Amino acid sequence: MPNQTMTRFGYPDTLICEYDHWVVLLREQHVTLGSLILCSSSDATAFSKLSAGAFEEMRAVVNDIERAIAEAFRYDKINYLMLMMADPNVHFHVFPRYATERSACGLTMTDTGWPATPRLDVHRELSPSERDALCRHVRDFW
Repeated sequence: MPNQTMTRFGYPDTLICEYDHWVVLLREQHVTLGSLILCSSSDATAFSKLSAGAFEEMRAVVNDIERAIAEAFRYDKINYLMLMMADPNVHFHVFPRYATERSACGLTMTDTGWPATPRLDVHRELSPSERDALCRHVRDFW
């Protein structure tokens, strides 16, 4: 059963890949092309409360994220932000970072925060068709 944070970020419509302890979701408030959510599927609300299995599996999930996003969008850097103020379950916002604009699935985006921190206040709210196209695109590289 999905936890509150998974549901908040659009699970199952935004699902890229599901693991034993984690889900990778496409972030519908798209800050940079390929923005994701790495969310624990447990009810843990503190990073220290994750199981040993979740920590062990996290390495493989992060490797999958970085490989797939590199192939799909050719990012220059990648940022993982743990911002658990509004959404209670353990999760990271994953932002591929770009020195120049990137395009995929009919979308062209500029990383307005480059080379500093991501500009979370500047994002594109994906339409359902854009969301679905980007989900398929990312999954193709998983």
